[in-house]
Amino acid sequence: MKWKRILKWSALAILVILFTWFEFVYWTSTNNCGRSIPSGAERMKAIRYCEYGSPDDVLKLEEVEKPTPNDNQILVRVRAVSLRFFDGGMLQGGVGRLVFGLRKPKNTIPGSDFAGSVEAVGANVTEFKPGDEVFGVRAGCLAQYVCVRRDGAVVSKPSNLSFEQAASVPTALVALQGLRDTGHVKAGDNVLINGASGGVGTFAIQIAKIFGAEVTGVCSTGNVDLVKSLGADHVIDYTKEDYTKGEQRYDVIYDLVNNHSFAERRRVLKSGGICVLAGVGGAGLHEETLSHVVGVFTAFLRSRFAKEKFVSFGVTFSTKDLGILRDLAESGKAVPAITKSYPLTESAAAYKYLQTGHARGKIVITVE
Repeated sequence: MKWKRILKWSALAILVILFTWFEFVYWTSTNNCGRSIPSGAERMKAIRYCEYGSPDDVLKLEEVEKPTPNDNQILVRVRAVSLRFFDGGMLQGGVGRLVFGLRKPKNTIPGSDFAGSVEAVGANVTEFKPGDEVFGVRAGCLAQYVCVRRDGAVVSKPSNLSFEQAASVPTALVALQGLRDTGHVKAGDNVLINGASGGVGTFAIQIAKIFGAEVTGVCSTGNVDLVKSLGADHVIDYTKEDYTKGEQRYDVIYDLVNNHSFAERRRVLKSGGICVLAGVGGAGLHEETLSHVVGVFTAFLRSRFAKEKFVSFGVTFSTKDLGILRDLAESGKAVPAITKSYPLTESAAAYKYLQTGHARGKIVITVE
């Protein structure tokens, strides 16, 4: 009985401590939206969101202080920004609050994948010079200017790509690393890409073909031609056919949707095959999102006891891999599939389209 009382009161104390900590962190969570621009400081235009909510309600075009690069940074004049699947979730908050800020977003300028030209460089920077055209990944880039570390995820832009196209290339890191490092795709493999018409899926088709795989893309009726044009050997229209009920077996399933059960996907994997858990179906929160997320975890756990493996992975913003993608884009082997482009003033419309969960190809916002 004594031990039961000790355990009971210990558990209660832990809960009180956790609750108090959460309340403190929540109510002290803030951002710089209330801070005024210092007198004499240079200004720039940026899209900001000071609260969580829908794009129309929270995204505002405002004037903010222009950043100044330190000795180890470059200042980039942003020309284009492409949206990733998680950008919609950042606005809505949800479980993302644990990362982006509990009560309010910590980083009030969204966007991460950019392309532009170098405006100025820090004293220690030798890798870039003013006028160089670059692209890369940097949080808070949906603005006229952004500072990027000299050793950050930034590389020179392919000369044959527009700024809009170059800003779309960093998304391909998800496809490159998922197929190469997690799926271990090699020449002769049969690879199925579920969600082949989205921003990542359109790159995944091309990269799997570069590796020498036979590629099957799964998409809706309206996207069949797009998926074929990117090099898919076979296309399955999910409105007419369920790939998990077919006779074909795959070495790798690159799953960006996770809308099938563990058993269904395992059925069409070859013995020892790999299902790469690369997404949960579009951006933002939808009716199916929770079930898809649960499906990722259950599939991963159940595959620990099977020959066929279901594996998730985290993307690394590697300069080396950005360089590989740059070379592929420059050679024409990996071409961005941009289907929607918006000016900075219509950023809310771009995010609303992203949040439909059925965005086709890449969405780009141009910055003038």
